[in-house]
Amino acid sequence: MSADAPVLSVVIPVYNEEAVLPALFARLYPALDALGTSYEVVFVNDGSKDRSAALLRAQFEQRPRETRVVLFHANFGQHSAVMAGLSYARGPHVITMDADLQNPPEEVGKILNRLEEGYDYVGTVRQQRQDVWWRRVLSRAINRLREWITPIRIADQGCMMRGYGRAVVDALNQTHEVNTFIPALASLYAMRPIEIPIAHEERAAGQSKYSLYSLVRLNFDLVTGFSLVPLQLFSMVGMAVSVLSALLVLWLFIRRLIIGPEAEGLFTLFGIVFFLIGVALFGIGLLGEYVGRMYLQVRARPRYIVQAVLESQHSAPASILDTQRLRALAQRGDVETVDRS
Repeated sequence: MSADAPVLSVVIPVYNEEAVLPALFARLYPALDALGTSYEVVFVNDGSKDRSAALLRAQFEQRPRETRVVLFHANFGQHSAVMAGLSYARGPHVITMDADLQNPPEEVGKILNRLEEGYDYVGTVRQQRQDVWWRRVLSRAINRLREWITPIRIADQGCMMRGYGRAVVDALNQTHEVNTFIPALASLYAMRPIEIPIAHEERAAGQSKYSLYSLVRLNFDLVTGFSLVPLQLFSMVGMAVSVLSALLVLWLFIRRLIIGPEAEGLFTLFGIVFFLIGVALFGIGLLGEYVGRMYLQVRARPRYIVQAVLESQHSAPASILDTQRLRALAQRGDVETVDRS
């Protein structure tokens, strides 16, 4: 870590947040100034199609010492944007948060205090959530399912405002999985984790980027990415169905010998066959999820491509490894680094 590295790095992914960014700037920087410690804010523009990139550039021009902007050339997803932000964050304490102001910037100090106490992962639990009712119900149900199937113990997996120590950030930066759920990985990597309550507000402007399908898809990735229990459960279900099917065939054979041929049970037999076909198709789909994850991984495509990095010379990459990575990307034309002293 360089001598001029800030104490705190705040990582914020941005995707089509033109309507909320001015309000975010107006609240975030005063809240961080009030902490009385050195900091940097790493914005990652995840291929926004509105004026988000222009607003981020203007904010960088206004406060270049405290601001770094990483610009993706396309949309790669929230977690890829956060992973990019972690790779550029230089502080020993790193806090991630969303740009929509549902995570109040004034809560950063509460998380920073816990990090300074020696906790290397500070999870958060939103109090008095402002989400619609079905999101709260679905979140609770999936949390229980996830805790049953996986070793992940996160009370509120949907809150992105969390704190990470440098050791955990370095471990995350060494993780090369295509599908990454950062809070879950951090909770596994942490030696001294803790969860604290934080406030939650209504979205300041715009619409949520997560639809019902996206939330279900995210949690399905979480379950299949951290556990083999679904496959093991399906194997046990397959064995149980096989035994029951064998007993049914034996029973039908004995019944035919005793009563003789009959047609009354034909539709029942069809129902059983269709049920077994459904079970088999579900198993094929579940197996396909795991095979698909391996397929995405072995392709070894980059998790994201950086188009440009806006940073001052006081916020140069903190390590030789980062410098070499930026140089290599610049030679390929993927990165344009803009310096402001």
